[in-house]
Amino acid sequence: MPCNSISSDFDDAKFVSETFGVRFIKIDLTSTLTELEENINNNLKENITKETDINIRPRLRMMTLYSIAQTLGYLVIGTGNLSEAMVGYTTKWGDSSYDFNPIGNFTVNEVLEIGKYLGVPDKILSKAPNDGLGGQTDEEKLGIKYSEIEEMIETGNTNEEAKKKILQKFETSKHKREKVPIYTFERENYLLKEREN
Repeated sequence: MPCNSISSDFDDAKFVSETFGVRFIKIDLTSTLTELEENINNNLKENITKETDINIRPRLRMMTLYSIAQTLGYLVIGTGNLSEAMVGYTTKWGDSSYDFNPIGNFTVNEVLEIGKYLGVPDKILSKAPNDGLGGQTDEEKLGIKYSEIEEMIETGNTNEEAKKKILQKFETSKHKREKVPIYTFERENYLLKEREN
């Protein structure tokens, strides 16, 4: 789903689909993204932020995936891992939306080991993790190495600087790991009173 993306990501996706014999569908979202952002900017009378621009892309992609899945009678599979979830490196209603996620409870290193076992080509496994949205690797964006996050998950400890960043990101991204809160208190009290009468 190209969306002003890095062209090598498209090539890699095609390579993986050919390697495993998976159907390859290209839905180019570039013009959709451009039109959406222009409409938002015009109506707001100011330009959207860089962070907003980055997060629109996974949300457009997820909408596209669900449209395809519903049309074909499929489910949407998640691709986020435990290391990313720990620090909130995910987009709400984007890559954090799916019907099931077989790698959600595995760290980045464990996912790579699973990939080796399944025969994922070395070219893909050795590629630096990158969301393709901001010109930096995941670790550059996060300011933390995945090995430090994994150490924190496995032992509860890592170097002090990384630990501080991980705990801060863990706390501020808590809302991404929890169900959306629904306010029910007043209604429940009303219903309880009605039952008593």
